[in-house]
Amino acid sequence: MTITYVTAGPDGVDPNAFTIKNREEIYIPKAPPPQPPLQRGSTITNLGSLRQVNKQLNVACAVFFLFVYGGMDFAHSAGWNQTLNTTATPVFKCSWFDGVLVGAAVASQAMTFLPKMTFYVLGGIMQLIGSIIFTCAPFHYGCLLAARYVAGAGIGLIKVPFLIHSAEVASDNYRGVSGSMEQCGLALGIAIQVIYDTQWGKEASVNEVHGIIGIVFSLLGLGMTALSIESPEDLAFEEEIYYVQESQKRTFFQELWSSVVPFIKLLLYRGFVAFSFSLPLSESLIKSTLQTEGYISCWPVTVWGMVLLLGALVAQGFLDKMGRKLLSLVCLLCMAILMLGMAVSYADPANVLLTYYMNQVWKLGVAFQAFAGLFVCSSSVYLGEAFPMKVKPFLLGYIVSFEQTVHIINIFGFNRGSETFFYHYYLSVGIILFVGVIFFGLVIPETKKIKRKRFQRLHNIGLF
Repeated sequence: MTITYVTAGPDGVDPNAFTIKNREEIYIPKAPPPQPPLQRGSTITNLGSLRQVNKQLNVACAVFFLFVYGGMDFAHSAGWNQTLNTTATPVFKCSWFDGVLVGAAVASQAMTFLPKMTFYVLGGIMQLIGSIIFTCAPFHYGCLLAARYVAGAGIGLIKVPFLIHSAEVASDNYRGVSGSMEQCGLALGIAIQVIYDTQWGKEASVNEVHGIIGIVFSLLGLGMTALSIESPEDLAFEEEIYYVQESQKRTFFQELWSSVVPFIKLLLYRGFVAFSFSLPLSESLIKSTLQTEGYISCWPVTVWGMVLLLGALVAQGFLDKMGRKLLSLVCLLCMAILMLGMAVSYADPANVLLTYYMNQVWKLGVAFQAFAGLFVCSSSVYLGEAFPMKVKPFLLGYIVSFEQTVHIINIFGFNRGSETFFYHYYLSVGIILFVGVIFFGLVIPETKKIKRKRFQRLHNIGLF
């Protein structure tokens, strides 16, 4: 008969751990307690460390510099080419947006068989080529037009992979910071273009300066891509493992069908971003400033160029703490009110000759840009969160292309507009934005800590 009893363990064994001793004096240590299972959204590695956070944001920091030059081209297309040295035809203004549209379409198809890093490198090289052309041929219309097509296509190649990549490599606590790098980079480029376009002297062509700055940012972006990492969907993030496993269980058409509702929501949401910075807004500020100040190189223009960036930076800091939805809806409501206020100033065509009304226009325009900067960042984060893996590149490519189409419509609408264009534009867009506040308040979800599933519901009334 074997007798077992509880006793203390040998030296080196935790005295509080119970052991079993048999007749042969062999100690059997107690098995360690089971580890609690990983919770959805937790990570296998310690995300609290600064090193891990840096790894997550490497890709965002790398592509940030490429977006800065993209923002400069964006502003160049939206009226900030006062010393262009050549005629800014509608085709010239639309060329960059056409390039972005084509690049996004190509990226959405090629992402199924090429790694994301390929698009960053190729897009950065195309931007570098465009900036070199601007530097070497600042007065040649054909060369400048080609440079804008090439650089636009480069940004299009970068946008779609980045919006996907930024959501994949960042944890819940940093997904807002990572995704909003797109709009922050564009806002910085816009600020640079607006300020130097109006403040630069005549010692060198503004196109040469545009190209030189573009070369610097393109090289910085290409250099930083060497430090970025590919998506850790198979190892690093437990939540992404669920994401991949869920996608593998469904066919392409099943995922496409489940994405219809999110696609409609974000197609409209991203389309509203095109109203945040546009040719009509720029031309309105330029003309109202000339009427009130007498020249364009004045402080209202400088402030107008900076507030979009400041708004984007503030929003970037709040997206992961305060959330996306409430901040965005409040800012969108303010944008609608300010847009309607500018429409009132333009209600009478004779007001364009009156300093009082034009003074109100540029003040309202500055406030509008500040709230626009707060609004736009959430769109990038939402796009990275909303769709299943198999269909995400195709749907994001279409949404980004739609955004460029809205810009192109704005450009052609302005060039064909009458003397009452600003009144009709601000009135119609203001009403659209106001309706958007109601619509998005009912359907857009709050995705802080949670993503994907909520987008598939028809309504998401909660603000938190």
